[in-house]
Amino acid sequence: MLYPNTPALVLAPMDGITDAPMRALQGAAGAFTFAVSEFLRVSNDPLPKKVFLRDVPELLTNCRTVTGLPVQVQILGGDPGRMARSALAAVAAGAQAIDINFGCPAPTVNRNDGGATLLQHPHRIREVIRAVRDVVSFQIPVSAKLRLGWECISDIHLNAEMAAEGGASWLTIHARTRAQGYSPPVFWKPIGEVRLSTGLPVMANGDIWTLDDFRRCQDETGCLHFMIGRGALANPRLSRQIASELGIVRESWQDTDWIPLLSSFVQFADPHTPRSLMRLKQWMAIASKFGGFPHFDHLKRTTSVDEFFEALRACEESSLLAA
Repeated sequence: MLYPNTPALVLAPMDGITDAPMRALQGAAGAFTFAVSEFLRVSNDPLPKKVFLRDVPELLTNCRTVTGLPVQVQILGGDPGRMARSALAAVAAGAQAIDINFGCPAPTVNRNDGGATLLQHPHRIREVIRAVRDVVSFQIPVSAKLRLGWECISDIHLNAEMAAEGGASWLTIHARTRAQGYSPPVFWKPIGEVRLSTGLPVMANGDIWTLDDFRRCQDETGCLHFMIGRGALANPRLSRQIASELGIVRESWQDTDWIPLLSSFVQFADPHTPRSLMRLKQWMAIASKFGGFPHFDHLKRTTSVDEFFEALRACEESSLLAA
């Protein structure tokens, strides 16, 4: 799914945000090479096939969204045996690529031996990847998502080396430590150093909010492969702008008027459930905080999907009149 000399733009996994409807919507833009699923957590027992089919419905359609975007399955956990058996179940369910999450900074996850906590134990990163790599077919890529370290950005070098020794097909590196969470700044330069030292394809991730951010990241890392998440939601034009720069699409134009875009998202989900309203508000909160969307205060008080769109139309009409 990721080729060393072919540029790629990948939709980041964001727990509770980039679910199947969001992956389908983002796939419709034609900018992303593939998406990574939200992580499936492996704790006391291996995950059975039915859990993968429930949480990654694209497994039923040849690992593609209804808009044609390929989806890679991500798992998270610290026990090599349980992770390996879970990966086998994912493949039995139809997974065509496995990603292992060593980057999640959530305290609940870290207290339960998952995500970024393994950055403190580099040899365990190697053991988990090797266990998964050994049980699935070599036709199935096994990649790893890392942060720069638990507290120190230089830890990425040993952790990346261990991931490579474990047999990782490629690495995705978020340019912060776990201690930073999502606080600035990001450190892109070590990502480029890892790309050179390991010889693996490396995907750069973290704080790519604008086309200028992308260009700086590209300059500092030398990468051909990039992952964006919150930036794609905050600025719906960004994915095609980056894809155009990478030569993935021919032009960067995309109609990103909020009403048709959000209406399409609701149709991929279910407009009649409370979850759809919650997801719309969640998305607009991101767009407000990081993309300058001006109407969130009016939308957050709505109590139904219909009321949400009525309020959004009223806000946009007011803005046009004011202009």
